[in-house]
Amino acid sequence: FLPYAKDLGEQARAARARGHELMLHLPMQPNGSNDPGPGALLVSLSDAELRQRTTAALDSFSGFAGVNNHMGSRFTAFKPGMETVLKQMKPRGLMFLDSRTTAQSVGDQTAQELGVPSIVRHVFLDDEENVEAVRRKLAEAEAVARRQGFVVAIGHPHEATLQALQEWLPTVQGKGLALAPATAVLRKRNGWD
Repeated sequence: FLPYAKDLGEQARAARARGHELMLHLPMQPNGSNDPGPGALLVSLSDAELRQRTTAALDSFSGFAGVNNHMGSRFTAFKPGMETVLKQMKPRGLMFLDSRTTAQSVGDQTAQELGVPSIVRHVFLDDEENVEAVRRKLAEAEAVARRQGFVVAIGHPHEATLQALQEWLPTVQGKGLALAPATAVLRKRNGWD
């Protein structure tokens, strides 16, 4: 959930009641001119302002297991900023899911250095917003999962993504695969299972 989402507390409660694991989708500065939204973390901000914005986002709702970046291709490549964010997360026991919006991201590496549990996205499901492209990405996610034992795939609630997932979900079990929350992938990655 984005920290500025409408009816955030109500949406989070409803999702938890359905058994979903929640993540805070923290707005961070991208490369280019796209607006990540209010309260975004920017490389131009002071350390104090980054701490304030991070704390405000972390306090925006409760019951989430971790944080992942919304946009952030510029910010996640900025080690001093990532250190500030991760240091705010650590005492709260939160994990970091690096969406890897850039190959230059230092998010996962910095999290590991600071002792913050982290995982990394392997597949973006909807770089292209059409059903056939999402189906191809789901097949790619299956291949990664078979090869390494798990995969982190990220998608958005676009119509094409939802349609492809609706078709795909009933086939998962028959393929010998299982959906799992991010914390289960974290345990698998770190050999905690």
